[in-house]
Amino acid sequence: MKTLHFTNSWHERSGGIRTFYLQLMRHAPAHNHEMCMVVPAAQDGIEEINSHARVRYLRSWHAPFNRAYRMLAPHGYLAPRSPIARILNEESPDLVEICDKYSLPYLGGLIRIGLLPGYRARPTVTALSCERLDENIAAYLGLGPSASALAPHLLRWLYFPLADHHIAVSRHTAGELHEVSNGHKVTRGLWLGPMGVDLDTFSPSLRTRPYAAGGELNLLYAGRLVPEKNTQLLLDTMARLGDTISARLLIAGDGILRPQLQRAAATLAPGRVVFLGHITSRQELARLIANADAFLHPNPREPFGIAPLEAMASGAPLVAPTTGGVTTYAHPGNAWLSEPTGDAFASAIRSIFFEPEDRQRRVAEALLTASRFGWPEAAAHFFRLYAALHAIRLGSSPEHFPPALFYSTTHRSCFDPSGLASSGLYNKFTGK
Repeated sequence: MKTLHFTNSWHERSGGIRTFYLQLMRHAPAHNHEMCMVVPAAQDGIEEINSHARVRYLRSWHAPFNRAYRMLAPHGYLAPRSPIARILNEESPDLVEICDKYSLPYLGGLIRIGLLPGYRARPTVTALSCERLDENIAAYLGLGPSASALAPHLLRWLYFPLADHHIAVSRHTAGELHEVSNGHKVTRGLWLGPMGVDLDTFSPSLRTRPYAAGGELNLLYAGRLVPEKNTQLLLDTMARLGDTISARLLIAGDGILRPQLQRAAATLAPGRVVFLGHITSRQELARLIANADAFLHPNPREPFGIAPLEAMASGAPLVAPTTGGVTTYAHPGNAWLSEPTGDAFASAIRSIFFEPEDRQRRVAEALLTASRFGWPEAAAHFFRLYAALHAIRLGSSPEHFPPALFYSTTHRSCFDPSGLASSGLYNKFTGK
């Protein structure tokens, strides 16, 4: 089987979606699965990843709200003899996946109804939901409650109907699609596809520093410094810790908010915050996480969260909010889940420091949890999912296929909150 994937969420150096697709491509040969990525870039080009996977770069504009990213815009596929139509014809995929909620969903819709200029084949079309539209609108446009009112209309009529079926990386990202899944003429299913963690790279065996060496806690955040990550909470936490604990915060990552955060750090926690910038080497990042005394993840609306899962796999105590996709794998038994406030995060950090037996117990449980989310298992699930969704569109009934989280209906959704928990996949990943 061959799949072709389009996304605008591709940064040349970092990002969870890039990590996810690179891992799929890494494991494609083992499953005899061919795949090709089409992503925006400064220049056209082709990168051969391995015998079964390649990345095709298309020259594109900068994204309007974050110039660190580029965007494949509709003019790239609406024009006759467009580069995207040429790639579709050259690659001849069985399935096309769209991972975007802004400029690319219409590409999938045009393919489905046979109206894409210059392309007449009919592959299966899936949409991969790696973020929530309402939360992105709120983060970048500052619309607040207006985002909650606008997003459902866009999702119901300009996103959900344009794919044959949907995949979401967590129940958190699936939630907004469930809300718009009723009242459609065509029945579409939504399946869950959790991301994973590189257990070969991230390991507690890399720790060389005694816990709280010299009586000082090393707190760590690793991720992009962008509006949707709620990074201001990191500095509020340091301010609330005050002098009760000797701690310094290491921030590994870069982004458009870095200058703003550096100014805030100088005011709220002078001399106690170190900006490391982007860590290019995954091995260096793994060593950094393994030697953290606590890993702070401030985003209460995280779609899934690969970095927090890497922290759990590294034996670093995880402090995270009680909401979002992080709760796919994090719970009070293996992490310190708190309200996303400076006071609550500071209280969790004190608990980690002053209760060593509880810390050891939760870290051990976190390592067990992370072991269930290895990339080989996650990739195998996605490849099975792609094959099954393609078979369904062709009229077959694949065996041993995990149930959908929900299906769209003509009147009201038949969403079953217990449906996921009944699947073998969920049991394997969570141990429930």
